[in-house]
Amino acid sequence: MSKGNGRADISLDEQLKDEPLKDEQQKDGPLKDTQQKQVLEHELPVADPADGFEEKSASVDDPQASVAIGAESELQKLRAERSDLFDRLARLQAEFDNYRKRAAKENADFRDFAVSDAARTLLPVIDSFTLALKNSSAKPEDLRKGVELIFKQLQDVLQKLNVERIPAQGELFDPRVHEAIEMVESDAAPDHHVLEELQPGYRIKGRLLRPAMVRVAKAVGGNK
Repeated sequence: MSKGNGRADISLDEQLKDEPLKDEQQKDGPLKDTQQKQVLEHELPVADPADGFEEKSASVDDPQASVAIGAESELQKLRAERSDLFDRLARLQAEFDNYRKRAAKENADFRDFAVSDAARTLLPVIDSFTLALKNSSAKPEDLRKGVELIFKQLQDVLQKLNVERIPAQGELFDPRVHEAIEMVESDAAPDHHVLEELQPGYRIKGRLLRPAMVRVAKAVGGNK
């Protein structure tokens, strides 16, 4: 074999020897890369919360489930508030009913007391009338004096009850306390003044009991 052929054979043998090595390197390449990545991951430091970083779980919560849980919690809260409001309303209604009944009873008792007090003051007047009827055979002059005394006694009773007579005769006509029966042309009283009192009117503590029935004067010929 020539020298040239010997070199060619040596080169061919070297190439044949290197091919298995290349194949092994190509096979071992991905495996080594994976192992290197794992080593790097283990060597990475753990995140520090003080640095503002938080490790998050790989699993992600279902947003629909979170919304459903929140809605159920809010519903329970609203139901509790509704029950509390119903209880408060029931208590307020009971308290108002009790107050209304108590006020009605107090008003009724006050009216009964007021009526009984007024009736008590009228009893002496009744006694005087009874005595006058027993002495009906007395002289007319004596009977008249007795009736006048009873009338004065009755006026005193009305005064104690704060009942007063409404002035009418000669007063300017006031529709708030006077009730005009008719208007009469007359010079005996000024125009729109009370000419005659037909029935006296009364008021108690400024409150009208009944108006005075009157005739009202009207200027003759329409002249004031």
